[in-house]
Amino acid sequence: MAAEGNPAVQMVLPMAEMVGWLRKGVGELIRQAGLQLMDLMMQEEVRALVGERSQRQTERTASRWAASAATACDGQKVPIERPRVRTTDEQEVRLGSYEMFHRGEPLTETVWEKLMLGLSTRKYGEAVREFTEAYGLEKSAVSEHFIEASRAKLQEMMERRLDKLRLCALMIDATPFAGQQMVAALGIAQDGHKMILGLRQGATENTTVVSELLGDLVTRGLDFTAPRLYVLDGGKALSAAVKKHAGESAAIQRCQVHKRRNVLDHLTDEQKPAVAKRLNAAYAMEDYPAAKQALQQLHRELMDLNPSAARSLGEGWKRP
Repeated sequence: MAAEGNPAVQMVLPMAEMVGWLRKGVGELIRQAGLQLMDLMMQEEVRALVGERSQRQTERTASRWAASAATACDGQKVPIERPRVRTTDEQEVRLGSYEMFHRGEPLTETVWEKLMLGLSTRKYGEAVREFTEAYGLEKSAVSEHFIEASRAKLQEMMERRLDKLRLCALMIDATPFAGQQMVAALGIAQDGHKMILGLRQGATENTTVVSELLGDLVTRGLDFTAPRLYVLDGGKALSAAVKKHAGESAAIQRCQVHKRRNVLDHLTDEQKPAVAKRLNAAYAMEDYPAAKQALQQLHRELMDLNPSAARSLGEGWKRP
């Protein structure tokens, strides 16, 4: 209707009401004016469908019907009155303007964004309520919207194509969740941008689970023939799966975070700070021979202090 006829919708606001809204702030004026504009647009669509009120039309195919209460979603639900139209054979006519106002995506997206920024479901209604008459902001309703948004975003992430990605590194790791392992692949682009590429859920971090994850990345277009760095923990399943898809030439780097954690777990609380400082200093070196020498010196000292920590540090070193 807008594209074909481009009708003008004129809105008149009483000065007294405008002043009352302005006392609560310009935002209140804009919100209340927006509600009236929504009503005008729906009424204009009804007029285009059934004609002017109280005018006889011999070729009328639809007529006005009793209005019903409805909601508009724009980050929250606000009650509005929805005009209704039915055809001569009693079929309800869907109003495009109402469908546009009523769509739930903005509310779901707003809930997602605010909760991801740290706003709790319990405080959500108090924090975002802009309309006095707004409803549907209870903890349970907000939780449902967050779950819906999370499901949609997860599906989008798991199905998006990866053909055009140019990754210099791929990090693969598993984290325990609800008694199982969630294996995640994190890609690092050439500009440093990080993105989750895929997830797999399994009882353990085994070769099958990791191979299924990497196989899904191949199906979605990720090129494993391109040279890149693969950062993994010490699990044999991860290395085996990477070599299966990327070949023996894959550059595999043991994750320094995992290695630091494994070494320190063998030490007492009094010993940990000094060893952690030595590890951080060695890992921060850009010169490979110097870094290797520093780690070997630490390894020799740990052999006297704690052989288990020393063996953990030496595990996975590149052998001459």
